[in-house]
Amino acid sequence: MKRQINLLGAAMVLLMIFSLMACQTPAGRTAGTVVDDATITTKVKAKLFDDDIVRGLAISVKTFDAEVTLTGAVDNHIQVERAGDLALSVQGVRKVNNLLKIKEP
Repeated sequence: MKRQINLLGAAMVLLMIFSLMACQTPAGRTAGTVVDDATITTKVKAKLFDDDIVRGLAISVKTFDAEVTLTGAVDNHIQVERAGDLALSVQGVRKVNNLLKIKEP
């Protein structure tokens, strides 16, 4: 009987360990962090789409740990700055890595 209790206890401990491991991504991020980053990305894309200066430009938005990275090509410096300002204005954004390039004529 004592052996059954020990095996049951060990099985429960293993189950708890595996459950906790499933709560994080391979990069060590929780599901909540991943969802927050996806929400930030969506909000930044919406702001870019709604803005007259950068609407229609091929700007890629990626977010990791509340840091937004903008990539793509734009026509001028005004669009580069505007896209960065819009991304930074989204709630939850800690930092913007503005890697936008100006198209060559």
